[in-house]
Amino acid sequence: MITIFDGTQRAHDPQFFLSSGTLRPCPEKPTRIDALLGGVAKLGLEVREPQDHGMDAIAAIHPERYLTFLQTIHSRWSRIEGASPEVIPNVHPASRHDGYPLSAVGQAGFHLADTSAPIGPNTWTAAYASAQTAIHGAELLLQGQQSYALCRPPGHHAFSDLGGGFCYLNNTAIAAQALTLQGRKVAILDVDLHHGNGTQGIFYDRPDVLTVSIHAHPERYYPFFWGYPEETGAEAAAGANLNLALPRGTGDEEFLRRLDDGLQRISDWGADTLVLALGLDAFIGDPFAGLAVTTYGFARIGRAVRSLGLPTLIVQEGGYLCPELGDNLAAVLGQWL
Repeated sequence: MITIFDGTQRAHDPQFFLSSGTLRPCPEKPTRIDALLGGVAKLGLEVREPQDHGMDAIAAIHPERYLTFLQTIHSRWSRIEGASPEVIPNVHPASRHDGYPLSAVGQAGFHLADTSAPIGPNTWTAAYASAQTAIHGAELLLQGQQSYALCRPPGHHAFSDLGGGFCYLNNTAIAAQALTLQGRKVAILDVDLHHGNGTQGIFYDRPDVLTVSIHAHPERYYPFFWGYPEETGAEAAAGANLNLALPRGTGDEEFLRRLDDGLQRISDWGADTLVLALGLDAFIGDPFAGLAVTTYGFARIGRAVRSLGLPTLIVQEGGYLCPELGDNLAAVLGQWL
Protein backbone atom coordinates (compact mmCIF):
# COMPACT_ATOMS: atom_id res chain seq x y z
CA MET A 1 0.00 0.00 0.00
CA ILE A 2 1.57 3.24 -1.22
CA THR A 3 0.47 6.68 0.02
CA ILE A 4 0.25 9.44 -2.55
CA PHE A 5 0.40 13.04 -1.34
CA ASP A 6 1.24 16.44 -2.76
CA GLY A 7 2.18 19.15 -0.26
CA THR A 8 0.67 21.77 -2.56
CA GLN A 9 -2.66 20.80 -1.04
CA ARG A 10 -1.71 22.70 2.12
CA ALA A 11 -2.07 26.03 0.28
CA HIS A 12 -5.88 25.94 0.46
CA ASP A 13 -6.79 27.42 3.84
CA PRO A 14 -10.53 28.24 3.95
CA GLN A 15 -11.69 30.65 6.62
CA PHE A 16 -15.44 30.94 6.09
CA PHE A 17 -17.91 28.35 7.40
CA LEU A 18 -21.57 29.08 8.05
CA SER A 19 -23.43 26.46 10.09
CA SER A 20 -27.05 26.91 11.20
CA GLY A 21 -26.69 30.63 10.65
CA THR A 22 -23.57 30.91 12.79
CA LEU A 23 -20.16 31.87 11.44
CA ARG A 24 -17.63 29.33 12.70
CA PRO A 25 -14.02 28.36 11.94
CA CYS A 26 -13.88 26.12 8.88
CA PRO A 27 -13.10 22.51 9.94
CA GLU A 28 -11.55 21.61 6.56
CA LYS A 29 -8.12 23.00 7.48
CA PRO A 30 -4.60 22.12 6.26
CA THR A 31 -3.81 20.65 9.68
CA ARG A 32 -6.01 17.67 8.75
CA ILE A 33 -3.11 16.62 6.56
CA ASP A 34 -0.72 16.30 9.48
CA ALA A 35 -3.10 14.06 11.39
CA LEU A 36 -3.62 11.83 8.36
CA LEU A 37 0.10 11.65 7.62
CA GLY A 38 0.53 10.65 11.27
CA GLY A 39 -1.64 7.62 10.61
CA VAL A 40 0.39 6.80 7.51
CA ALA A 41 3.64 7.09 9.48
CA LYS A 42 2.26 4.81 12.16
CA LEU A 43 2.09 2.05 9.53
CA GLY A 44 5.44 2.93 7.98
CA LEU A 45 3.94 3.40 4.52
CA GLU A 46 5.93 4.85 1.64
CA VAL A 47 4.78 8.34 0.62
CA ARG A 48 5.14 9.44 -3.00
CA GLU A 49 4.34 12.68 -4.76
CA PRO A 50 1.94 12.29 -7.69
CA GLN A 51 2.97 13.00 -11.23
CA ASP A 52 1.13 15.76 -13.06
CA HIS A 53 -1.18 13.96 -15.47
CA GLY A 54 -2.66 17.15 -16.88
CA MET A 55 -6.29 18.11 -17.36
CA ASP A 56 -7.66 15.24 -19.47
CA ALA A 57 -8.89 13.04 -16.61
CA ILE A 58 -10.34 16.06 -14.78
CA ALA A 59 -12.07 17.30 -17.94
CA ALA A 60 -13.61 13.86 -18.42
CA ILE A 61 -15.77 14.63 -15.36
CA HIS A 62 -15.92 18.43 -15.12
CA PRO A 63 -16.94 20.65 -18.10
CA GLU A 64 -14.76 23.45 -19.39
CA ARG A 65 -17.08 26.18 -18.10
CA TYR A 66 -16.77 24.96 -14.53
CA LEU A 67 -13.00 24.46 -14.72
CA THR A 68 -12.57 27.98 -16.08
CA PHE A 69 -14.69 29.27 -13.20
CA LEU A 70 -12.55 27.53 -10.60
CA GLN A 71 -9.32 28.79 -12.12
CA THR A 72 -10.34 32.43 -12.55
CA ILE A 73 -13.11 33.28 -10.09
CA HIS A 74 -10.95 34.45 -7.18
CA SER A 75 -9.06 37.02 -9.24
CA ARG A 76 -12.31 38.22 -10.82
CA TRP A 77 -14.05 38.36 -7.44
CA SER A 78 -11.18 40.33 -5.94
CA ARG A 79 -11.77 43.15 -8.39
CA ILE A 80 -15.23 43.79 -6.92
CA GLU A 81 -15.18 46.78 -4.58
CA GLY A 82 -15.73 45.60 -1.00
CA ALA A 83 -15.66 41.90 -1.91
CA SER A 84 -14.88 39.36 0.81
CA PRO A 85 -11.42 37.74 0.83
CA GLU A 86 -12.97 34.45 -0.26
CA VAL A 87 -15.58 33.74 -2.94
CA ILE A 88 -18.85 32.98 -1.15
CA PRO A 89 -22.18 32.75 -2.98
CA ASN A 90 -25.22 34.76 -1.93
CA VAL A 91 -27.67 33.99 -4.76
CA HIS A 92 -28.54 30.75 -6.55
CA PRO A 93 -30.54 29.73 -9.64
CA ALA A 94 -33.74 27.76 -9.28
CA SER A 95 -32.41 25.00 -11.59
CA ARG A 96 -29.36 24.02 -13.63
CA HIS A 97 -31.27 25.06 -16.76
CA ASP A 98 -31.60 28.72 -15.77
CA GLY A 99 -29.57 31.40 -17.52
CA TYR A 100 -25.80 31.52 -17.12
CA PRO A 101 -24.67 35.00 -15.99
CA LEU A 102 -21.45 36.78 -16.85
CA SER A 103 -20.95 38.36 -13.43
CA ALA A 104 -18.59 36.86 -10.86
CA VAL A 105 -21.32 37.03 -8.20
CA GLY A 106 -23.82 35.23 -10.43
CA GLN A 107 -21.38 32.54 -11.47
CA ALA A 108 -20.41 31.93 -7.85
CA GLY A 109 -24.07 31.24 -7.11
CA PHE A 110 -24.38 29.01 -10.18
CA HIS A 111 -21.30 26.89 -9.45
CA LEU A 112 -21.32 26.70 -5.63
CA ALA A 113 -24.16 24.84 -3.93
CA ASP A 114 -23.60 26.31 -0.48
CA THR A 115 -21.34 28.53 1.60
CA SER A 116 -19.15 25.59 2.69
CA ALA A 117 -16.82 25.74 -0.29
CA PRO A 118 -15.23 29.21 -0.14
CA ILE A 119 -12.67 29.86 -2.84
CA GLY A 120 -9.45 31.58 -1.83
CA PRO A 121 -6.33 32.53 -3.79
CA ASN A 122 -4.86 29.02 -3.62
CA THR A 123 -8.00 26.89 -3.84
CA TRP A 124 -7.55 25.91 -7.49
CA THR A 125 -3.90 24.98 -6.98
CA ALA A 126 -4.74 22.71 -4.06
CA ALA A 127 -7.81 21.19 -5.71
CA TYR A 128 -5.79 20.45 -8.86
CA ALA A 129 -3.07 18.76 -6.76
CA SER A 130 -5.74 16.78 -4.91
CA ALA A 131 -7.20 15.55 -8.20
CA GLN A 132 -3.74 14.63 -9.51
CA THR A 133 -3.23 12.59 -6.36
CA ALA A 134 -6.34 10.52 -7.15
CA ILE A 135 -5.41 10.22 -10.84
CA HIS A 136 -1.95 8.94 -9.90
CA GLY A 137 -3.58 6.41 -7.61
CA ALA A 138 -5.68 5.17 -10.53
CA GLU A 139 -2.54 4.87 -12.67
CA LEU A 140 -0.82 2.81 -9.98
CA LEU A 141 -3.85 0.57 -9.67
CA LEU A 142 -3.72 -0.14 -13.41
CA GLN A 143 -0.10 -1.17 -12.83
CA GLY A 144 -1.17 -3.61 -10.11
CA GLN A 145 -0.36 -1.45 -7.08
CA GLN A 146 -2.98 -0.55 -4.48
CA SER A 147 -2.64 2.88 -2.94
CA TYR A 148 -4.08 5.47 -0.60
CA ALA A 149 -4.62 8.88 -2.19
CA LEU A 150 -4.40 11.53 0.52
CA CYS A 151 -6.69 14.03 -1.22
CA ARG A 152 -7.39 17.40 0.35
CA PRO A 153 -9.59 19.29 -0.32
CA PRO A 154 -11.98 16.33 -0.55
CA GLY A 155 -14.28 15.81 -3.51
CA HIS A 156 -17.42 13.72 -3.09
CA HIS A 157 -19.83 16.67 -2.72
CA ALA A 158 -18.69 18.15 -6.06
CA PHE A 159 -21.03 17.52 -8.99
CA SER A 160 -19.76 17.91 -12.55
CA ASP A 161 -20.29 21.70 -12.52
CA LEU A 162 -21.20 22.44 -8.91
CA GLY A 163 -18.97 22.58 -5.84
CA GLY A 164 -20.07 22.45 -2.23
CA GLY A 165 -19.41 20.93 1.17
CA PHE A 166 -15.64 21.67 1.14
CA CYS A 167 -15.38 20.06 -2.34
CA TYR A 168 -14.40 21.49 -5.74
CA LEU A 169 -13.18 18.64 -7.97
CA ASN A 170 -14.62 15.18 -7.44
CA ASN A 171 -11.43 13.17 -6.91
CA THR A 172 -13.25 9.86 -6.46
CA ALA A 173 -15.26 10.28 -9.65
CA ILE A 174 -12.20 11.41 -11.61
CA ALA A 175 -10.29 8.29 -10.56
CA ALA A 176 -13.27 6.00 -11.23
CA GLN A 177 -13.74 7.46 -14.71
CA ALA A 178 -10.05 7.05 -15.52
CA LEU A 179 -10.27 3.39 -14.53
CA THR A 180 -13.49 2.89 -16.47
CA LEU A 181 -11.91 4.30 -19.62
CA GLN A 182 -9.24 1.60 -19.28
CA GLY A 183 -11.87 -1.13 -19.36
CA ARG A 184 -12.37 -1.67 -15.64
CA LYS A 185 -15.83 -2.38 -14.20
CA VAL A 186 -15.72 0.04 -11.29
CA ALA A 187 -17.75 0.22 -8.11
CA ILE A 188 -17.48 3.23 -5.80
CA LEU A 189 -18.07 2.62 -2.10
CA ASP A 190 -18.47 5.80 -0.03
CA VAL A 191 -18.30 5.35 3.75
CA ASP A 192 -18.20 9.05 4.68
CA LEU A 193 -20.58 10.38 7.34
CA HIS A 194 -22.20 12.57 4.66
CA HIS A 195 -23.80 11.23 1.50
CA GLY A 196 -21.59 11.45 -1.59
CA ASN A 197 -24.15 13.50 -3.48
CA GLY A 198 -21.76 14.82 -6.11
CA THR A 199 -20.51 11.34 -6.94
CA GLN A 200 -24.08 10.06 -7.16
CA GLY A 201 -25.05 12.96 -9.41
CA ILE A 202 -22.15 12.42 -11.79
CA PHE A 203 -22.94 8.74 -12.34
CA TYR A 204 -26.70 8.70 -11.70
CA ASP A 205 -27.71 8.01 -15.30
CA ARG A 206 -24.75 5.76 -16.12
CA PRO A 207 -25.12 1.97 -15.84
CA ASP A 208 -21.36 1.37 -16.20
CA VAL A 209 -20.35 2.57 -12.70
CA LEU A 210 -21.96 1.34 -9.48
CA THR A 211 -22.21 3.89 -6.65
CA VAL A 212 -22.86 2.78 -3.07
CA SER A 213 -23.01 5.24 -0.16
CA ILE A 214 -23.39 4.56 3.57
CA HIS A 215 -24.16 7.76 5.46
CA ALA A 216 -26.28 9.55 8.03
CA HIS A 217 -29.85 9.87 6.78
CA PRO A 218 -30.23 13.20 4.95
CA GLU A 219 -33.74 14.03 6.17
CA ARG A 220 -32.13 15.99 9.03
CA TYR A 221 -28.49 16.05 7.96
CA TYR A 222 -26.23 17.48 5.25
CA PRO A 223 -26.55 17.29 2.25
CA PHE A 224 -30.32 17.18 2.98
CA PHE A 225 -31.57 16.90 -0.62
CA TRP A 226 -29.75 13.76 -1.79
CA GLY A 227 -28.96 10.35 -0.33
CA TYR A 228 -32.41 8.86 0.14
CA PRO A 229 -32.90 5.08 -0.29
CA GLU A 230 -35.36 5.52 -3.16
CA GLU A 231 -32.64 7.11 -5.32
CA THR A 232 -31.53 4.06 -7.30
CA GLY A 233 -30.34 5.47 -10.63
CA ALA A 234 -32.04 6.97 -13.67
CA GLU A 235 -33.55 5.04 -16.59
CA ALA A 236 -30.93 2.65 -18.00
CA ALA A 237 -28.91 3.08 -14.80
CA ALA A 238 -31.75 1.94 -12.52
CA GLY A 239 -30.18 -0.20 -9.80
CA ALA A 240 -26.68 1.25 -10.28
CA ASN A 241 -26.99 3.51 -7.20
CA LEU A 242 -27.50 2.28 -3.66
CA ASN A 243 -28.02 4.58 -0.67
CA LEU A 244 -27.79 3.01 2.78
CA ALA A 245 -29.01 5.78 5.08
CA LEU A 246 -28.42 5.37 8.82
CA PRO A 247 -30.10 6.99 11.83
CA ARG A 248 -28.05 9.60 13.67
CA GLY A 249 -25.85 8.03 16.32
CA THR A 250 -25.53 4.65 14.59
CA GLY A 251 -22.55 2.68 15.90
CA ASP A 252 -20.33 -0.13 14.72
CA GLU A 253 -22.74 -3.05 14.53
CA GLU A 254 -25.46 -1.44 12.42
CA PHE A 255 -22.93 0.37 10.25
CA LEU A 256 -21.18 -2.92 9.52
CA ARG A 257 -24.46 -4.71 8.89
CA ARG A 258 -25.37 -2.16 6.23
CA LEU A 259 -21.83 -2.28 4.90
CA ASP A 260 -22.34 -6.00 4.31
CA ASP A 261 -25.42 -5.10 2.24
CA GLY A 262 -23.34 -2.69 0.18
CA LEU A 263 -20.53 -5.18 -0.32
CA GLN A 264 -23.02 -7.81 -1.42
CA ARG A 265 -24.40 -5.42 -4.05
CA ILE A 266 -20.88 -4.75 -5.30
CA SER A 267 -20.19 -8.47 -5.52
CA ASP A 268 -23.50 -9.21 -7.27
CA TRP A 269 -22.90 -6.38 -9.74
CA GLY A 270 -19.67 -8.01 -10.82
CA ALA A 271 -17.23 -5.18 -10.14
CA ASP A 272 -13.60 -5.98 -10.90
CA THR A 273 -12.22 -2.76 -9.36
CA LEU A 274 -13.15 -0.75 -6.27
CA VAL A 275 -12.70 2.91 -5.42
CA LEU A 276 -13.20 3.40 -1.68
CA ALA A 277 -14.22 6.97 -0.83
CA LEU A 278 -12.87 6.96 2.71
CA GLY A 279 -14.53 9.40 5.05
CA LEU A 280 -13.43 9.09 8.66
CA ASP A 281 -16.04 11.49 10.01
CA ALA A 282 -18.42 8.67 10.95
CA PHE A 283 -16.21 8.40 14.05
CA ILE A 284 -17.90 8.81 17.43
CA GLY A 285 -15.48 11.61 18.36
CA ASP A 286 -15.52 13.52 15.07
CA PRO A 287 -16.53 17.21 15.42
CA PHE A 288 -19.59 16.64 13.21
CA ALA A 289 -20.89 14.00 15.67
CA GLY A 290 -23.31 12.34 13.25
CA LEU A 291 -22.53 8.64 13.71
CA ALA A 292 -20.70 6.64 16.36
CA VAL A 293 -18.21 4.32 14.66
CA THR A 294 -15.20 3.47 16.85
CA THR A 295 -11.55 3.07 15.89
CA TYR A 296 -11.99 -0.69 16.13
CA GLY A 297 -15.07 -0.29 13.93
CA PHE A 298 -12.92 1.35 11.25
CA ALA A 299 -10.56 -1.62 11.38
CA ARG A 300 -13.56 -3.89 10.81
CA ILE A 301 -14.72 -1.70 7.92
CA GLY A 302 -11.31 -1.98 6.29
CA ARG A 303 -11.23 -5.74 6.86
CA ALA A 304 -14.68 -6.19 5.34
CA VAL A 305 -13.81 -4.13 2.27
CA ARG A 306 -10.50 -5.94 1.89
CA SER A 307 -12.33 -9.27 1.98
CA LEU A 308 -13.92 -8.49 -1.40
CA GLY A 309 -10.53 -9.24 -2.89
CA LEU A 310 -10.80 -6.46 -5.46
CA PRO A 311 -8.00 -4.16 -6.62
CA THR A 312 -8.76 -1.08 -4.51
CA LEU A 313 -7.90 2.59 -4.66
CA ILE A 314 -8.59 4.41 -1.40
CA VAL A 315 -9.39 8.11 -1.81
CA GLN A 316 -9.56 10.37 1.25
CA GLU A 317 -12.82 12.26 1.75
CA GLY A 318 -13.94 13.67 5.13
CA GLY A 319 -12.68 13.16 8.65
CA TYR A 320 -11.93 16.17 10.83
CA LEU A 321 -9.58 17.10 13.61
CA CYS A 322 -9.81 14.97 16.70
CA PRO A 323 -7.07 13.09 18.59
CA GLU A 324 -7.97 9.77 16.95
CA LEU A 325 -8.05 10.87 13.29
CA GLY A 326 -4.68 9.35 12.40
CA ASP A 327 -5.43 6.19 14.37
CA ASN A 328 -8.70 5.75 12.47
CA LEU A 329 -6.91 6.02 9.15
CA ALA A 330 -4.27 3.53 10.27
CA ALA A 331 -7.02 1.16 11.39
CA VAL A 332 -8.42 1.08 7.86
CA LEU A 333 -5.19 1.07 5.86
CA GLY A 334 -3.63 -1.52 8.12
CA GLN A 335 -6.01 -4.13 6.74
CA TRP A 336 -4.13 -4.03 3.41
CA LEU A 337 -0.72 -4.74 4.96
